[in-house]
Amino acid sequence: MTIAPAYQLRRNAFGKLEFIGPDGEIHAGVVPVRAFPITAPDDGIGLVDPYGHELAWIDRLDALPDHLRILVESELAQREFMPEITRIVGVASFATPSTWQVETDRGAASFVLKGEEDIRRLTSPALLIADSHGIHFLIRDRYALDQHSRRILDRFL
Repeated sequence: MTIAPAYQLRRNAFGKLEFIGPDGEIHAGVVPVRAFPITAPDDGIGLVDPYGHELAWIDRLDALPDHLRILVESELAQREFMPEITRIVGVASFATPSTWQVETDRGAASFVLKGEEDIRRLTSPALLIADSHGIHFLIRDRYALDQHSRRILDRFL
């Protein structure tokens, strides 16, 4: 279902999102979830309750009224943390687990890659790398990396 004017979305006194349906029922602790966070981040966003039940579906984020869009965007920004790797500075070893030194769009970072299986191929040429703590690092275009970074990455692919 798509959010209609009969629906309301607001923050409660604890800062949690509340969804009020057309029947007036209030659902606290609502979380927006992107269907395609990398390939189509503004298309297909579900509003789910704390139990994972979908309460509403948003086809396009930009189709929402400004006040609702701002609430959803701010909640997504709080939940999502996915730095984008712009350069691989070096790795401790080519055997896993291995400590990687990288530069990201959010600054320098260091993480431990547990195994090659933690590098997931997305829609080419994108990759998603999960570190030992569950933080995901995105490489949007592996071919756009510098030659040194591509050489290191190729040893793990």
